[in-house]
Amino acid sequence: MIKSFTAIFLAIASIASTQASDFPIKDKPITLVVPFVAGGPTDRVARDLAEAMRKPLGGVIVVVDNAAGAGGSIGANKVAKANPDGHTLLLHHIGMATMPTLVRNIPFKVETDFEYLGMINDVPMTLIAKPQMPANNFKELMVWINANKGKINLGNAGVGSASHLCGLLVQNAVQVDMTTVPYKGTAPALTDLMGGQIDLLCDQTTNTSTQIEAQKVKAYAVTTSKRLTTPALKDLPTLDESGLKNFQVTIWHGLYGPKGLPADVQTKISNALKAALKDPEFIEKQKGLGAVVITDNRIEGAEHKKFVAAEIIKWSPVIKAAGDYAD
Repeated sequence: MIKSFTAIFLAIASIASTQASDFPIKDKPITLVVPFVAGGPTDRVARDLAEAMRKPLGGVIVVVDNAAGAGGSIGANKVAKANPDGHTLLLHHIGMATMPTLVRNIPFKVETDFEYLGMINDVPMTLIAKPQMPANNFKELMVWINANKGKINLGNAGVGSASHLCGLLVQNAVQVDMTTVPYKGTAPALTDLMGGQIDLLCDQTTNTSTQIEAQKVKAYAVTTSKRLTTPALKDLPTLDESGLKNFQVTIWHGLYGPKGLPADVQTKISNALKAALKDPEFIEKQKGLGAVVITDNRIEGAEHKKFVAAEIIKWSPVIKAAGDYAD
């Protein structure tokens, strides 16, 4: 009896090992879940990455699945509950660190229900205003903000979006409460900003560079520690040098799999990610979006996980103080 159980156990282990080694299955596409709407900055990063990872994954097709809603938790939950065979992955942004505080009754645990596969990029943010704004620099903008307390409308692309999070930090830094106006995406928020229906927006360079270059909005600063070198943004000061000391936020993106992903599958995916991040075409596309491809140790899954844990600690008090939650 003992021998028969041992034989069964070894047979199962052998099958599991074979299945893991066969990854990726040639005729089965890899689904890259994006927890936001199509056409947004995270979706664009995902589609560029899907193409760049195809070759190092042996030519297997990587398709993007947009599963938006509830501050990014619907798409994340879809992956958390998926079969851990490597064919369902999650590409998420800084929302991985804010969901534990931002989303009520979150159906998974960010730090334990996923395998961390590595970070992808950092995307700077820009503080912009309606074209009719009388302030011509950040110092003048602060004068305007303090003179218009209780009357300022700050737009964002929806609860849990990058612009929502940056807006919370801006309010906290200037110590002025503003009326937040959530939209269903960045496009309508930018449209209303350019039309003067809202006053301010803090959003990713992937969304704002074109409007800044065309002078359709007024731009005041970037949220990085150093000035950017991209043509449309090179003349913008940082918020830190403008007076908001130590103000720094970038919207990073990372890659995740369901908990229980076999170790060798994790290795294959991580290696494919690293190859994609060295792809000159992918790097150039990200540069065009104002994003910086990760080259430091956060490209490793373990370091990525440590970084997210620190970001959870960073964002939790900011979100709690604001009282903005997603249901």
